[in-house]
Amino acid sequence: MKRLQAFKFQLRPGGQQEREMRRFAGACRFVFNRALALQNENHEAGNKYIPYGKMASWLVEWKNATETQWLKDSPSQPLQQSLKDLERAYKNFFQKRAAFPRFKTRGQNDAFRYPQGVKLDQENSRIFLPKLGWMRYRNNRQVTGVVKNVTVSQPGRNVRAKSGLNRSILDQGWYEMRRQLEYKQLWRGGQVLAVPPAYTSQRCACCGHTAKENRLSQSKFRCQVCGYTANADVNGARNILAAGHAVLACGEMVQSGRSLKQEPTEMIQATA
Repeated sequence: MKRLQAFKFQLRPGGQQEREMRRFAGACRFVFNRALALQNENHEAGNKYIPYGKMASWLVEWKNATETQWLKDSPSQPLQQSLKDLERAYKNFFQKRAAFPRFKTRGQNDAFRYPQGVKLDQENSRIFLPKLGWMRYRNNRQVTGVVKNVTVSQPGRNVRAKSGLNRSILDQGWYEMRRQLEYKQLWRGGQVLAVPPAYTSQRCACCGHTAKENRLSQSKFRCQVCGYTANADVNGARNILAAGHAVLACGEMVQSGRSLKQEPTEMIQATA
């Protein structure tokens, strides 16, 4: 069975290469944000979503415009991939898989992607990226198969943890996450069960007593009956795991999102 697998390595660019990478990421962010602004204007005017083909023509116009000719200094394919990312973000929004697309901010998960044109020399621990040339990388594992695409990313720094987490949760395409989980588990010979999240944060993983008073705070759980104490997330995770094991013990497959007689509108994933 053919499968897709991601490999993550640390690049070791030279000074000029690192400056170019930051510039490429900035160009991709500019293209994404400018296209999103035009999409927003188009939407406010009461018009339909503009597909990728038209957005690609915008990119050609921007490259030829005097004020944005600097886009020509960046590789074309990563710029095009930024527009494809915007198209995917809109599709996820239309299908209610994610929140409405938002503008990208400098310094937060700066990245650009090459869909082709990459050469990997594992023997000498180096990789060739268009308009960057050969670059060393920390080779700590063997890449098998054919390289389909390469994403160069720099995770953001000084991110406010809680607000960033909440924003990321809202932006996530949960359908895509579930699809990936099911794919990975099938690859490993396992399966994914959907567990209703209702009361998992209020139920005692030790005695089963359920009450909102058990949840003392965002992070603290203490059962009012048996006195069991734990981190609230750990207690909830134990309840989810137990629910998944209960379904397996009954021999019931839950690939449709239903669990026993309950069909929740929101699902939490448990892997077995």
